[in-house]
Order: sequence, then C-alpha cells, then structure tokens
Amino acid sequence: MSLELIISVVALVVAGLVFTWLFKVVKATLSTAISIAIIVLILQLAFGIGPQELGQQIIQIPQAVWQKVTGN
Repeated sequence: MSLELIISVVALVVAGLVFTWLFKVVKATLSTAISIAIIVLILQLAFGIGPQELGQQIIQIPQAVWQKVTGN
C-alpha cells in the first residue's frame, strides 16, 4: 500500500469521527435549547413569569449561595 492511500484512509476516519462528534454536540445543544424554551413558555403561560424575571432569579442564585456559605 502506498503512503498516500494510508494517509487518505486515516484522514477519512478522522473526518468521520469529527463529523459524528459535531453531530452529537449540535443535537445535544438543540435539545437543551428546546427544553429551556418550553420551560420558559410554560412558566410564562401558567404563572406569568417572564424571561426577565427568570433571568433575575438565576442571577441571584449564586449570590444567595455565597451569602449562605460566608454567613453574611
């Protein structure tokens, strides 16, 4: 076998692995984004909690945890 053929086969295998990994990452990202959108929609429709209020609460979580840890 020539060296060029071996390099081509290895390059195809690596490209296939990278494509498979990329596909899995995109699939997981879209799944997470859709789940978050559904949760925000349910919160907004069922409880009247908007994205701004949800964002403020998420930002306050680390502050509350830090206050509990430090005792302030």
